[in-house]
Amino acid sequence: MRRIILDCDPGHDDAFAILLAAKHLDVLGITTVGGNQLLEKVTINALKVLEVAGLTHIPVCPGHSRPMVSDLVTAPQFHGESGMDGPVLPYPGIKAQSRHAVDFIVDTVMSTDDVTLVATGPLTNIASAINREGRIVDRVREISLMGGSVTFGNWTPAAEFNIFVDPEAACRVFSSGIHVKMCGLNLTRQAFATARELKHIQGIDNKVSRFCVDLLTFFIESSSRVAGLNGTNLHDPCAVAWLIDPTLIKAADMHVVVETKGEFTRGMTVCDYRHLRGPEPSIDLHRTPTMSHRGKEPNSEVALELDVERFFKLLYETIREYS
Repeated sequence: MRRIILDCDPGHDDAFAILLAAKHLDVLGITTVGGNQLLEKVTINALKVLEVAGLTHIPVCPGHSRPMVSDLVTAPQFHGESGMDGPVLPYPGIKAQSRHAVDFIVDTVMSTDDVTLVATGPLTNIASAINREGRIVDRVREISLMGGSVTFGNWTPAAEFNIFVDPEAACRVFSSGIHVKMCGLNLTRQAFATARELKHIQGIDNKVSRFCVDLLTFFIESSSRVAGLNGTNLHDPCAVAWLIDPTLIKAADMHVVVETKGEFTRGMTVCDYRHLRGPEPSIDLHRTPTMSHRGKEPNSEVALELDVERFFKLLYETIREYS
């Protein structure tokens, strides 16, 4: 079973990512970072998810409360004042560890072989870990992250939220030399949950499914109110699902850099897909995906196509396992 550290900012879709990871991967620990809400709030939310699901053995270590350079931007319009509005849960009985997330990441990677980092929030903790102990670059198996986009953004026209919050950290991660699996908005928008998916989860009818129904009900309502959608995007579970079943996602190798200075493009993930045929990024089965002479060597495996039916089947089966 693949060993992972899950670095997150729960967050409704982070909660689904935690539930998926805990049943299919060896979760060595959860680290939290300021993002969807303030660090204190997202840390409490991580503890609540673990308590509801009976996963109290997994340690939680809080990390950075703000980005490396700029002030923290949060998303209460989507996730509420708690960061995980909807479910009514008591204050968690379990507590976070006193060890800082960066220390946990560095110590765990240096003492444990073949660790994969999964990031579903801003990349502040992971970039800080790389800066603190450069040797982890050669020890981390890979980083599977939800962030960025091959096409357009959601927080600005150019930038996705996680990367926008801390583009300096994202720039450090993408340029670190660690293999990156990038689940950007162009992929995660395909994991679109509507009333149909909500009804399916309702039919499972266990403690965790009822928790998920409350999560999804609020998230669909906020997405409708703020963005005019008739459902919501389950962004973060995609980065976990890709590790559980690599056949769920089709991807292409690209060179990705993060814009940190642009007046209108700060936080944009600039993806070089000139080696792929056609004006849009897509899988070309008739051409070997090697870089043209114009581009740099790929540093990322960028997700393009999701098997939506099988993705939701995995999600339903996982929730059912919590019975």
